[in-house]
Amino acid sequence: MAGRNFGCGSSREHAVWALRDYGFRALIAPSFADIFTTNSAKNGLLLVTLSPAQIRDLMTRAQPGAFELTVNLESCTVSSADGFAAQFAIDPFTRTSLLHGLDEIGMTLQHEAEISEYEKSHC
Repeated sequence: MAGRNFGCGSSREHAVWALRDYGFRALIAPSFADIFTTNSAKNGLLLVTLSPAQIRDLMTRAQPGAFELTVNLESCTVSSADGFAAQFAIDPFTRTSLLHGLDEIGMTLQHEAEISEYEKSHC
């Protein structure tokens, strides 16, 4: 969980790489910087936007070593065992990419048969 405009100043992919290398798979904040958002989507890091009130609620519930939070990309929900529940919105393309572990090249290669057919008919 983080404050607003998380990733501001992180215009290089290195910030996302570092977070992924450290083990983060999702970040929750009220807002994210635009370039950081794009880099996160391209590198498999889920960004969850919740309202400032929801973030404050989560922060008050969080106890070091004792708080577990579930982020479910399939249902677009965030929940905890102590009753917190929230829905989040995500761009459909980004959601599909993350659910299937695909980057832009992987998404394109899913249409390899159609691309080959097109190439054959336009040579």
